[in-house]
Amino acid sequence: MNIFLYELKASRKSTLTWTLVLVALMMLFMSMFPSISKEIDEFKKLLEGFPEGVRKALGIEVESIGSLNGYYSYIFLYITLCGAIQAMNLGISICSKEIREKTADFLLTKPVTRTRILSSKVLAALTSILITNIVYVISAIVVANIVKVEAFSLNVFFLISITLLFTQLIMFSIGMLIAVVFSKVKSVISLSLGVVFAFFLTGMVAATEEASRYFTPFKYFDYTYIMNHESYEWSFLVVGIALIAVSLIAGFIIYNKKDIHTV
Repeated sequence: MNIFLYELKASRKSTLTWTLVLVALMMLFMSMFPSISKEIDEFKKLLEGFPEGVRKALGIEVESIGSLNGYYSYIFLYITLCGAIQAMNLGISICSKEIREKTADFLLTKPVTRTRILSSKVLAALTSILITNIVYVISAIVVANIVKVEAFSLNVFFLISITLLFTQLIMFSIGMLIAVVFSKVKSVISLSLGVVFAFFLTGMVAATEEASRYFTPFKYFDYTYIMNHESYEWSFLVVGIALIAVSLIAGFIIYNKKDIHTV
């Protein structure tokens, strides 16, 4: 419990900062919706001028972008990008911090098993991610009701918003696995940005090829499908859950068996 509270306290500033960034970004984008909705015909004509491949890569659906949920699904891709960076950064940092700061010997000589150490770290990180999502979703719903120009499906809006949590869990678990496999991480933020943008760019390519969607968490949730069916695609949801489970289990196994160099 002491490790959990320590890690939670250590990440509180980062959690607060990222939460504020996500909420501020959402408010900025959503504040533009009333103006865009008034000029929606001209806006659609502008978007129709883009090649179809570009529209798919950017997640633009011309037919639905005039609705609040359609517009939200477009801007949400960039909010998810920021959330993915937060989660990846958190996943890498919690497992590489002691080695980078040369304090691993202090932690590992305590009468606590490695499993308990890593479990406490992971639980603290997941708590931070959950706090971020709770604050974000509540803020998004409030803002949506303020800027709406007509009735919208709150269920669809909620389903789209919750994909942030799923994507962050995937990115966090991958980040944790990377950290335990590659112990000597010199710059957490550089590595986090590199991995996340690699997935993001893959997602832009995958937008035109269905099979490629399995290679990037950014495409596990099709917002058009969510708006039409008010549900997720089960095949991608199962793959995402499996990826989280495999990454976490592999991370624990490697962390328990590997030699961790101390000072």
